[in-house]
Amino acid sequence: MNKKLFLILILLIFAVIPAEAQCAMCRAVLESEEGGKAAEGINNGIIYLMIFPYLLIGGVGYAIYRMRKKAREANS
Repeated sequence: MNKKLFLILILLIFAVIPAEAQCAMCRAVLESEEGGKAAEGINNGIIYLMIFPYLLIGGVGYAIYRMRKKAREANS
């Protein structure tokens, strides 16, 4: 059972379907501009906004780790 689940997870990770993540208006503006400065700005903004959920999840994970470590030390 574990091997099946592992195989399915690996297949899902490597089976990537390309997706379009821009609205039609944004795409038209970014494709028509020469130089690509606006497209670069949009991409940088997306990366900037992506950082915060990872930081929050990392902070919560660290807090849980610290709580469990204290509980383990108290029981020892």
